[in-house]
Amino acid sequence: MIIGTGIDVVNIDRFEKIIHKTPALRQRLFSEEEQQKPIRSLAARFAVKEAVAKALGAPSGLSWKDCSIVNNVSGEPQLLLSGTVKSYAEKLSINRWHITLSHDEPIATAMVIAEHLSAEELKLLRTIEHLKKSN
Repeated sequence: MIIGTGIDVVNIDRFEKIIHKTPALRQRLFSEEEQQKPIRSLAARFAVKEAVAKALGAPSGLSWKDCSIVNNVSGEPQLLLSGTVKSYAEKLSINRWHITLSHDEPIATAMVIAEHLSAEELKLLRTIEHLKKSN
């Protein structure tokens, strides 16, 4: 069952100007790993964070750093939730996220789907993922 969706776009040039004008913003918004990314990737990751907040219903009190975007071994972006964002997602019974992000000057964009899968659906998903890896 889909619990929420979110989409966001960021103007990369404007985002870069804001980051340069307020350098502390980079540390306030992004994990240490994320901070090493180029500006276009940071803009896309910020769009993901905004889209996640929208998928959660934009509750107050979420910490930006409690939502990080990491890449798995195949390069696919994955959410790494902690603290306030993880707690709120658990309250909504979200146990699966779908994210996509892209950047093409001058725009970075992201889309997020927050989902709840039953135990049976999770088991089926793990079986499918296992089969995909073995092929």
